Amino acid sequence: MCKKCYITTPIYYASGDVHIGNSYSTIVCDTFARYHRLKQDETYFLTGMDEHGQKIEEAAKKQNKTPQAFVDEVALRTKTLWKNLEITNDDFIRTSEKRHTKIVQKIFEQLLSQDDIYLGTYEGDYCVPCEAFFTKTQLNEDGTCPDCGRKTIKVQEESYFLRLKKYEKQLYQFIQEHEDFIQPETRRNEVLSFIEQGLEDLCVSRTSFEWGIPVLSNPKHVIYVWIDALANYLTALGYQSDDDELYQKFWNHGDEVVHVVGKDILRFHAIYWPIMLMALHVPIRFKLYAHGWILMKEGKMSKSKGNIVYPMEVVQSYGLDALRYYLVKEMPLGNDGIFTWERFIERYNVDLANDLGNLVSRSISMMNKYFDGKVEKPKKNEFSYDQEVEETIKNTIATYIDSFDHFQFQNGLIAVWELIDRMNKYIDETSPWVLAKDEKQKEALQDVMYHLYEGLRLVAIMISPVMPATSQIILEELKVEESLKTFSSLQFGLTPASRVIEKAKVLFQRLNMEEELKKHELNACSDE
Repeated sequence: MCKKCYITTPIYYASGDVHIGNSYSTIVCDTFARYHRLKQDETYFLTGMDEHGQKIEEAAKKQNKTPQAFVDEVALRTKTLWKNLEITNDDFIRTSEKRHTKIVQKIFEQLLSQDDIYLGTYEGDYCVPCEAFFTKTQLNEDGTCPDCGRKTIKVQEESYFLRLKKYEKQLYQFIQEHEDFIQPETRRNEVLSFIEQGLEDLCVSRTSFEWGIPVLSNPKHVIYVWIDALANYLTALGYQSDDDELYQKFWNHGDEVVHVVGKDILRFHAIYWPIMLMALHVPIRFKLYAHGWILMKEGKMSKSKGNIVYPMEVVQSYGLDALRYYLVKEMPLGNDGIFTWERFIERYNVDLANDLGNLVSRSISMMNKYFDGKVEKPKKNEFSYDQEVEETIKNTIATYIDSFDHFQFQNGLIAVWELIDRMNKYIDETSPWVLAKDEKQKEALQDVMYHLYEGLRLVAIMISPVMPATSQIILEELKVEESLKTFSSLQFGLTPASRVIEKAKVLFQRLNMEEELKKHELNACSDE
């Protein structure tokens, strides 16, 4: 049955270029969107830029640019990157766009009229890089920001506040009653623990800078960046606009709404956002998936450490699918993952060149050598191994679907690669080169080729959300009919007959570890 799915990335802060860690969020969301489209679900995929705030204003000033000119350039570079990474987003929301700013102002005035927002005075600690306020109890022991570890500044100014305390019990009860609202469970427990300490009303406006959305009824105030940014998930759908068809379809009447965020912005999405929705009387329809960071050997990526890896640096040397595969496969939901060139090259050689690439080239080569490229469905299984392979395929498909349905892509890919390993082992067990010497074993040989064909067809379909180009090449080389490339065709034995391409491409050329590492050492030196 076709579902309506709404999938969002965090909107990235427009203070600089997107690195491989930020790209992870977008690539996994793209994987999820592609998977749902494979299932023929009606899918709407949103990403975008968070463009307001003091940090942007200061960065623009350093470059002698207006904030708008500064964010226009960052947005253009980000859009270009997503295009190069073949991200299939349906929309790209920018918080400086009129369609967004007008609705944010309406939302603010509505909450103000309901007394969910009130005017007061803020005095406390503010982290400029995180655009976040903290109470003394929330700061680290040395008084630094609990999220980024940088020094905070003391701020005292007239501000509007959102009444978090008013909704504290309601939110706590909602999270308790909806066990899958925040995933993984460790992050859910973290949020519950934070609420148990007691919520403080949230400062939602500033007067000490100008680059933001003015409060309509009091324009000397600009709306605090998180209230502004979080509303994008609704404004992009036309909420409270003249055309709210997308909002009605994908939020009010959709089947699945998924927000994907990094662990550093968990609190904003798990506490402030649902409370905003409660105050606006908008149903909380989303599930929140909070992932970890991609770390380098030296820890978190940072310009000061000089350890930032940019996605196109990987793509230009090793191809897009290799990057997508590595990021999706190496990051379990909720935990940090590590990117090192050694690990990347190792996985490229073992998983992609040896396991998958070799299986495809060996299989197509044998199909051509023994049957002139023609593959036919056998009348019966000739080997005990056949049943084992078919059982592995059946179990793999079940694990894959369950894993991808629940945003556990790593588990799904592990299962697919176990099937690839089983098929490579199946070639060794059945020894087609021996069968080919005996005319009486022709049907047995045909049986082996068919099992390899069907296994590859199914592998190609399953990897398509993660490795779309590789999947397409395999399906084209197998000359799979359109009707057998679909999600509904994830079943062994559906191909009656086919004729494969004469010679398979080398999908992934094996790399020399030493040579590749030298290249990256030289690049690192030249960057310095």
